[in-house]
Amino acid sequence: MAMSHRKTTLTKNSSLRIRNQDLYIGLVRLHVLHHAAEGPIFGLGIIEELGCHGYRLGPGTIYPLLHGMVKRGWLRASAQIVAEKRRRTYAATGAGRRALKVAREKVRQLYEEMFEERS
Repeated sequence: MAMSHRKTTLTKNSSLRIRNQDLYIGLVRLHVLHHAAEGPIFGLGIIEELGCHGYRLGPGTIYPLLHGMVKRGWLRASAQIVAEKRRRTYAATGAGRRALKVAREKVRQLYEEMFEERS
């Protein structure tokens, strides 16, 4: 019985995490763009960085997200050799930096609305 209950709990938690991930994916894109504007990023590195903020993303989520951001013109991809292996890195483009600037203001407005002190 205990195993069945545990399996149900894990399934519910996984389902909740997937639904929440759908809600947070825009925030993930902003995190990625923010870090890519500071300097080149790479897949595993950004997965680890986002993990520090509580996001649990794997390669099956982050790489399609990065490729989509390249297609939108927000990131530029390039290849580097690191420890004799090819690593694809991503950096913010001018369009990405402009999009980030606009997004920062929208996030600021949302933050103020959500957390302003109520009288």
